[in-house]
Amino acid sequence: MTHAETWRHRTPRGQLALWAGWLGLVALFVWCWNLMTKRTMWVFVYDAPNAAADLIGRALPPRWSYLERLWQPLIDTINIATLGTLLGIVLAVPLAFLAASNTTPSRMIARPVALFLIVASRSINSLIWALLLVSILGPGLLAGILAIAFRSIGFIGKLLYEAIEETDVTQIEAVTATGASRLQVLNYGIVPQVLPTFYGISVFRWDINIRESAILGLVGAGGIGSQLQASLNVLAWPQVTLIILVILGTVVVSEWVSARVRHAII
Repeated sequence: MTHAETWRHRTPRGQLALWAGWLGLVALFVWCWNLMTKRTMWVFVYDAPNAAADLIGRALPPRWSYLERLWQPLIDTINIATLGTLLGIVLAVPLAFLAASNTTPSRMIARPVALFLIVASRSINSLIWALLLVSILGPGLLAGILAIAFRSIGFIGKLLYEAIEETDVTQIEAVTATGASRLQVLNYGIVPQVLPTFYGISVFRWDINIRESAILGLVGAGGIGSQLQASLNVLAWPQVTLIILVILGTVVVSEWVSARVRHAII
């Protein structure tokens, strides 16, 4: 006589592993909570609502008369984002073709080097790039432009080389069958397929760079962030409020432009 097997959602070993996982998660949470409470000055936390209300009272209303001194820094910020994006595109496009497995001339050397440069660019934040470049080149717009460019290389390079690797093979084979050279295959078989993606990535990165350029001035890389830093240093809270409003308005406009352009080309 045989016994019918009873269906169980998890095996005993799976159930034990699940409980062990939950126990480990709870232990990690308790450890993090203890670490946080040891380094937190709770007297400031309890007083936070009063401090926030006091700060808001000092910051309102915005000092609108300060607006005329923000136009030039705002133009500098847009220039940093635009020129940095263009330079990033110029450097990222060749890297993307070197990194893509179907277009790289060497999988042993060129592809790993290109992938390393893309990853290195993505792993360092724009603010850190700006700190390094300001210490090398001195404060100013050039450090901001290069910081934005170096950061953009990783973003544009990664998305573009993935798009190159996902191109339709049949179109490339059709161009190759005509006896076209490697450059002609690239020009007529791959580039037309990735061109809409390239435009979308570039505009999207420019939109991101507008936001990142606005804070680079905090470390001396120029733009409206320098005005924000100067106002914070003298505790001019109405000016800080106005600068934040200007940055917010600029970001909203750049997002609208980015969305419209991507909708038109994709």
